[in-house]
Amino acid sequence: MKDETATGLGARSGARVLVDQLIAQGVARTTCVPGESYLSVLDALLDSGIDVMTCRQEGGAAMMAEAYGKMTGRPGICFVTRGPGATNASAGVHVAMQDSTPLILFVGQVAREMKEREAFQELDYKAVFGTMTKWTVEIDDAARIPEIVARAFRTAMQGRPGPVVIALPEDMLDDMVSVPDAPRVEAPQIAPVAQDIARLEELLQQAQRPIVILGGGGWSPEARESMINFAERWALPVAVSFRRTGLFPADHDLYAGDLSLGPNPALTEAIRNSDLVLMLGTRLSEIASNGYTLFDIPTPGQQIVHVHADPEELGRVYQPTLGLTATPMGLMLALEGLTPSALPSGDWAAACRKGYRIWSEAPQPNPGPLQMGEIICWLRDRLSARDYITNGAGNFATWINRYYRFRGYQTLLAPTCGSMGYGLPAGIMAKRTYPERIAVTVAGDGDFMMTGQEFATAVHHGIPVVVVLVDNGMYGTIRAHQEREFPARVSATDLTNPDFAALAVAYGGYGERVERTADFAAAFERAVESGKPAILHCLLEKEAISASRTLTGIRDRTFP
Repeated sequence: MKDETATGLGARSGARVLVDQLIAQGVARTTCVPGESYLSVLDALLDSGIDVMTCRQEGGAAMMAEAYGKMTGRPGICFVTRGPGATNASAGVHVAMQDSTPLILFVGQVAREMKEREAFQELDYKAVFGTMTKWTVEIDDAARIPEIVARAFRTAMQGRPGPVVIALPEDMLDDMVSVPDAPRVEAPQIAPVAQDIARLEELLQQAQRPIVILGGGGWSPEARESMINFAERWALPVAVSFRRTGLFPADHDLYAGDLSLGPNPALTEAIRNSDLVLMLGTRLSEIASNGYTLFDIPTPGQQIVHVHADPEELGRVYQPTLGLTATPMGLMLALEGLTPSALPSGDWAAACRKGYRIWSEAPQPNPGPLQMGEIICWLRDRLSARDYITNGAGNFATWINRYYRFRGYQTLLAPTCGSMGYGLPAGIMAKRTYPERIAVTVAGDGDFMMTGQEFATAVHHGIPVVVVLVDNGMYGTIRAHQEREFPARVSATDLTNPDFAALAVAYGGYGERVERTADFAAAFERAVESGKPAILHCLLEKEAISASRTLTGIRDRTFP
């Protein structure tokens, strides 16, 4: 006999209706920090088949869910309790907003009869999250749960992807209602009109030095493959914006590099000398635009074709020659029929590629016996195209940006918003979602300690992420700015750290100290073979900050 509760025909509690909506939307996994405000949901999740990852702090839980959204294109799901639980989670919500990542954060709320009294941990979530979400809503009627959850999935995925926050009054979750489930939601693909594609083709035919800049959210493996084919037909050099290196394979002959902190001067020069720039999916905000200096504002000197899923982004900063509203897949489908009238020479693309190879080939030395450039180059040879690198924010990331070559789709999980503490939660989620792949988190000491308690989450759930923890005993990026702005007046940037290898063992994981480059490879293999969450505590000289300053160009400009 058919289970009526599964089809939505029988009376169910609000909590059961909510969990059934997640199942209907194909949710396989959720993160949470438990709270009394949504105990009914935790009970409904218990026998749902959904993998519930219990985290140690809401910021880490939300960042894990955000990483899931980056990898899959479906919203990452996170549950947190009211008040401080919600505000802790706001760090992950902010990442999702600036990174254009689908995310749904469910937050416990006080009972409906207690609202507007500043009850225990009560917050006005629309006011708190209003500027950092696509939609914030509170469900007061359990019968509307299917409607609102379906809309939340659609809102999080369609157009420019982003976060949604849904507040759940505690008593509402226990209401009994008879309501059908909503169907699975798929984001619609938006394609340009024919006359705009004809104009784009005309611009491409006329261009002598075109270049593509990829970025933004809403991509898929299929859209990426179509982009590769399009670039090959037209011999287009392809660059990617800040921390979007998974959108085009770095080992492809048309790859020209990424617009990261301290970008390759040869790449920025090529963009300035180009006569047609195709900005596909990217907003090209502060970092990727080199502090908004890469193009003239508001009218660039080059012809610009800007394609974005949100029409509000077109002309926000740069007035384009041609602006198109389209999702990545919608655009790629429209471009399939475009073929150059004459075979492009490829000389321009080859020159752009040569500049990238020279920039990323040989690692520049840094002071001390531990050479981070060499370690990153070793990892790029050791790891497969499908393995993951994750990182948060800090000067240590500059070695990744310059020397690692990402080949697989979305295999870099890192925040474009520059949020510290992102790398470990992202690495945990990557390894949980794809256990057959290696997930390496590269973190600074200050960066790691922002969410380091989630190492306990990895141990608890048996998730063998490998953390390469680069310890220079300071907030390195801030120190670099400080030494430039206030020479010989260092303050508030020195750190006293634990023995991170011993900390890993204390948590129940694997830990090893690495002080020399020659010792890293064997230590890494031991960490992988341990089958446990692992920390390789890599000791970096404080003076190595000078090398990272050179890599980022921090002497020349101020970046967040």
